[in-house]
Amino acid sequence: VTLMCTGGCGAVYQTTTNPIIATGDGEAMVYRAKGTVKDMEFVQFHPTALYHPGETHPAFLITEAMRGYGGILRLPNGESFMEKYDKRLSLAPRDIVARAIDKEMKIHGIDHVCLDVTHKNPEETKKHFPNIYQKCKSIGIDITTDYIPVRPAAHYMCGGIKVDLNGQSSIERLYAIGECSCTGLHGGNRLASNSLIEAVVYADAAAKHSLEHVDEYDFNDKVPEWNDEGTMTNEEKVLITQSVKEVGEIMSNYVGIVRSDLRLKRAWDRLDLLYEETEALFKRVKASRDICELRNMINVGYLITRQAIERKECRGLHYTTDYPLHAYDKK
Repeated sequence: VTLMCTGGCGAVYQTTTNPIIATGDGEAMVYRAKGTVKDMEFVQFHPTALYHPGETHPAFLITEAMRGYGGILRLPNGESFMEKYDKRLSLAPRDIVARAIDKEMKIHGIDHVCLDVTHKNPEETKKHFPNIYQKCKSIGIDITTDYIPVRPAAHYMCGGIKVDLNGQSSIERLYAIGECSCTGLHGGNRLASNSLIEAVVYADAAAKHSLEHVDEYDFNDKVPEWNDEGTMTNEEKVLITQSVKEVGEIMSNYVGIVRSDLRLKRAWDRLDLLYEETEALFKRVKASRDICELRNMINVGYLITRQAIERKECRGLHYTTDYPLHAYDKK
């Protein structure tokens, strides 16, 4: 029995709340093994990651609780803007807020907006958000008197390896739990803390189901140990590093919060070129973690792009300017 719990794939974007190792390895491996991978276009972007150049994998998360506490989204000049997008203002769902911030950043040519809690009681703010207070203080921002610079960041993959209620994939004896799985818990969006259900509840179900059947299986104990003694030249390392950067640029620019057929086609063409180059390099060099992760990132980028092209509607997280109606609006 093999259990995939490889996490998400936020590292394929330029800025993410995920760690640098979230390269979609599980999704990519199962796809190459002909397993079913579903709903990859539904990438959730958290609207308020701390804008601090140099900290992008992971970017520091400014919790939604801060908006629930009364934080107001503003432009750097102090002007509020959420009233233009939703009557719930800064408390609108994540995808709406992220889209609004993205649009304002593009309209004004700025690289972040701001979250304002300066009107709240300073001591209460520090008491409720001690980690955020300390983090911002460490980069010269006092959240009780200063605006917090924020921008959206890739946060959670709602799609992934399609599993049943037992966490079992379309491949026999292969289970997937956590963010790498597509359980159906999220629909077209993700509510906070559903990731815990995806990890804990499905882990329990997968363990129980596999234990019920494990005696039926034969085991092969001849799996070789991984050998990561790479023999790449410096030139090859440079090529891999540059390709990783290109994947991030392609995905963020063309397959991000707002998409269109034209942008997705451009992403597809550029990812195809990177795929050909990387496969040729993979055949030349000894397998290392770096080249394997790059292959997986390109595969994941391809899956997100392809499934985004195929969905001719907006449904929660997936938003395209060519098909602006939500699925429910068509009825």
